[in-house]
Amino acid sequence: MNIRIINKSKNSLPAYETVHAAGMDLRADLSEAIKLKPMERRLVSTGLFIELPEGFEAQIRPRSGLAFKHGIGIVNSPGTIDADYRGEIKVLLINYSDQDFEINTGDRIAQMVVARHERVVWQEAEELNETVRGAGGYGHTGHK
Repeated sequence: MNIRIINKSKNSLPAYETVHAAGMDLRADLSEAIKLKPMERRLVSTGLFIELPEGFEAQIRPRSGLAFKHGIGIVNSPGTIDADYRGEIKVLLINYSDQDFEINTGDRIAQMVVARHERVVWQEAEELNETVRGAGGYGHTGHK
């Protein structure tokens, strides 16, 4: 799939790090380093603008290494970029740790997964088809 992209950063384009990777790393594009304090959230620029085809979205997800090693996550995870959005991709990072975290230009801050999605047409009904699970919700299958 070809997707049009404008890169106003000094970073290379997002790329898959391995042959079977679903996501491409996004890098920070900053005029100066950001010090993200504990429990602080910040919108971080990437310098990227994309034109997705109709029927596709880009999901912005946390990087597992940043989450595990430094407690860095994405507030609205996953963030969604719709096909009609033409603004800059920015990542809403949060520092869940108890230590400051520094972000510099070029740092990999998130990953982006491009995915197809469907649009639904609701069909109102008086009842739904039965299943084995039924209305069983949170924790209904037990602990083990």
